[in-house]
Amino acid sequence: MQETSLYPPVKRFLESQGFTVKGEIGGCDIVGVRDGEPPVVVICELKLQFNLELVLQAVDRAAACDEVWLAARMSARGKGREQDRRFRALCRRLGFGLLGVGGKGEVELLLSPAALPPRRDPRRRSRLMDEHRRRRGDPAPGGSTRVPIMTAYRQDALACAAAMADGPKRPRDLKAVSPRAASILLHNYYGWFARAERGVYALTDLGHAAMQSNGILQGSQQGSPYEADQLGMKVGT
Repeated sequence: MQETSLYPPVKRFLESQGFTVKGEIGGCDIVGVRDGEPPVVVICELKLQFNLELVLQAVDRAAACDEVWLAARMSARGKGREQDRRFRALCRRLGFGLLGVGGKGEVELLLSPAALPPRRDPRRRSRLMDEHRRRRGDPAPGGSTRVPIMTAYRQDALACAAAMADGPKRPRDLKAVSPRAASILLHNYYGWFARAERGVYALTDLGHAAMQSNGILQGSQQGSPYEADQLGMKVGT
């Protein structure tokens, strides 16, 4: 069993509370944003069982959000940490909410979060919200490990690569695909692009390989279902 198995039921619970939920944002398993002035930002960390490591993760996240939730699989025998009054008391003192996920995917509210102290890291909060806003769809299930995270930047880079499948392009040709296309081509973080001539860029072998591994059809104006779902666009748009 993996932590990603907890993501769908916890996501549904937070969505029922009015949050737009996305996984693996800024190193957090789950980030939810609810519209308002200012918006309400929640972070939820997932573990297969309640433990001290989960609490320490939540402590680290608290400065960047308005609410922190801890979610874990409920003990089948009813002897897990979620039943320990000391554990609940600690989370209550820290202001953390607790969610227990049952064997059939049901979510039990064990402890509601309390208002956290004033935020101490507005820059970190801003980065989380920016990534949440830019990322198309929800391509990275919370709790994912040892796999590349489909960040908004990676989505934009793949969108640029998809638009270049039929030949080299200038940065201005890709502006409709991504407003930061020029920066993506210039810095070439993934090694997918190479300068073909002054002001013109082409895909490298790594770029073609990235398209294949992400299910993007090369030399076609029609993207695969994966592309439409994960990038939120079609090749050539």
